[in-house]
Amino acid sequence: MGDADSYVCGCCGQRHEGLPFSYGVDAPVYWREEMADDPRCLLEQEQCVINGEHFFVRARIVIPVLDGATEFDWGVWVSLSRTNFERALDLWTTPGRESEPPHFGWLSTALPYEPTTVSLKTHVHTQPVGQRPLVELEHTSHPLAVEQHHGITLARVQEIAGRMLHPA
Repeated sequence: MGDADSYVCGCCGQRHEGLPFSYGVDAPVYWREEMADDPRCLLEQEQCVINGEHFFVRARIVIPVLDGATEFDWGVWVSLSRTNFERALDLWTTPGRESEPPHFGWLSTALPYEPTTVSLKTHVHTQPVGQRPLVELEHTSHPLAVEQHHGITLARVQEIAGRMLHPA
């Protein structure tokens, strides 16, 4: 099975050093490279706007690792309403912003789960300045929601690593 320093990959059978506990993507699933030249579109490290009408923030889905010393983390994008996006920007550098109530959002990242993770309902919890928001998935039977609410094992982290290293 291995440990956090190395593991045998279930996909290729090879031993890999360093079990990753975090993965992320650079843009929402809806972003296209040609949008970079459109003045109504913006992709920055933490925020994204598409066509001046779709608004996204970068956030984290944290999953407890039941038999590990650290949590697992998916770096994701979530959509927000214009009002909530503008509020988030207004408070971006404001100490105490974490006392804001959570904002509703739609998960806008395709993670390696079936069925798709795109458009899962979320609550986006603002964190202290300098920290990405935390995403709380709605309690459903979706495998990602189940994992977030009940935790995963190191074996599952290794399985995810294999899928991420060797995408189909």
